Amino acid sequence: MHSPVVHVIDDDDSVRRALGRLLKSAHHTVCEFASPEAFLAQCRIDIPGCLLVDLKMPTQSGLDLVETLEQRGSPFSVILMTGWGQIQDSVKAMKMGAVDFLTKPLDAEQILRSVEIAINLSRERYQEKIDKARLSTLFGQLTPRERQVCELVSLGLPNKQIASRLGAAEKTVKIHRGRVMSKLEVGSVAELVRLVDRLHR
Repeated sequence: MHSPVVHVIDDDDSVRRALGRLLKSAHHTVCEFASPEAFLAQCRIDIPGCLLVDLKMPTQSGLDLVETLEQRGSPFSVILMTGWGQIQDSVKAMKMGAVDFLTKPLDAEQILRSVEIAINLSRERYQEKIDKARLSTLFGQLTPRERQVCELVSLGLPNKQIASRLGAAEKTVKIHRGRVMSKLEVGSVAELVRLVDRLHR
């Protein structure tokens, strides 16, 4: 996987260019935008990426962009920048999923540290998304009855109790259980429990 791009969004040209130079000097691939709208119109947000975005902008705020990315299920990590540094804004930003909240004038070392953390987090989010999609595909292969058996097995119930609950023969439950394990590509009940838990997160 290629290193995620760092997108800098600030309506102040001088700040945007300075950040671009700093990030490029640290060997990051950088794209610069003067507004969130320009970024959303030109960039894919379904892949790993990092955003350095100004909190206060003329049309759409940095917080609005964080909310948009969250609503669209983007794995992007966002670092907000502000010249005001209001505690209320920083708390709100973190609750909405921002990785960091930096106050201008910006410290170069702090920016680079935050960007590294944001990139790693974005990669993790993306991988989780891929894994969950794969799990959904696997579970989608199960018949309604196999899903019932799967849920009850994951709760730790033995075949006899599952058969009693479902009004089925124990032998039939064993067959369903075997098919569930095969379709979900697991070799033990412990693996099955972990898989079901990950799907429901």
